[in-house]
Amino acid sequence: MDIQLHYVEKGQGMPLILLHGNGEDGGYFKHQIDHFSGAYRVIAIDTRGHGQSPRGFAPFTIRQFAEDLYNFMEEKKIEKAHILGFSDGGNIAMVFAMEYPQKVEKLILNGANLYGFGVKPLVQIPIILGYRLACFFERFSAKADAKAQMLGLMVNDPALRPEELKKIKARTLVIAGTRDMIKEKHTKLIFESLTDAKLVLISGNHFIAARQPEEFNREVEMFLKEKPEHLYGAERRKEK
Repeated sequence: MDIQLHYVEKGQGMPLILLHGNGEDGGYFKHQIDHFSGAYRVIAIDTRGHGQSPRGFAPFTIRQFAEDLYNFMEEKKIEKAHILGFSDGGNIAMVFAMEYPQKVEKLILNGANLYGFGVKPLVQIPIILGYRLACFFERFSAKADAKAQMLGLMVNDPALRPEELKKIKARTLVIAGTRDMIKEKHTKLIFESLTDAKLVLISGNHFIAARQPEEFNREVEMFLKEKPEHLYGAERRKEK
C-alpha cells in the first residue's frame, strides 16, 4: 500500500468500520462513533485523498478504495468486521463485500448506488457538468485536476450490474432517506438484487446518519443485534 490511511478508533469488541461519502472524512460519523463505541471497536477511516489521508499515486477509483480497505484490515490484523458505508462509502463497501466476502460479518449500505443514473437527475446533471468542466481545465490547474478526480467517482463509479450483487454473502441492511438523492426505485433494486438483505427507509434526505442519528442508529443497532432466526428479506418503511 503506497499510503497510510488516517483513521479514528474508539471502543472495543467486534470491529465496525465506517466509510464516509465523497469529499468528506470520518468525522461525518461523529454520532455513530460515540453511539456504537460502547459495544463495538468503531473505526472511522478517511479514504484515499480525503480528510487527512494522502492521495498517493494509485488510481482514484472505488475499486482502489476497496483495495485500500483490504490492505488496512490486513495491516491492523482485522480478520472480519461489520462494514457501514455511506454514499460513495456504501459503494466502496459493496465492491469490498463482493471482492472479499470472507472479511465482512454484516454490511450496511446507506445511500449507495450501482451507477450514476441511480442518482436523481436534479443532483446528477450538475455533477456531470462540473466533472466535464473540471476535466477541460485539469491540464492547466492542479485544483481542477483534483476536482475532476473527486467528481469522477460519482460519474464513472462504481459501474456495477445488479446481478453482480449476488457475490455478496453477508447479511445486508440497505438504508436510505425517503427524500434521498438516490432514486427510491434504485435503492430497492439494490435491495432486491441481494441474496440476504433488509430494507429500511427513514423519513429524511441523503444525510440521515448525520441529521436523524437517533433513528438511524436504532435501525443499525437492531440490525447488528439481529438473530439468525429473524425473517429475512422483509421490507420496512419508516416515516414520521
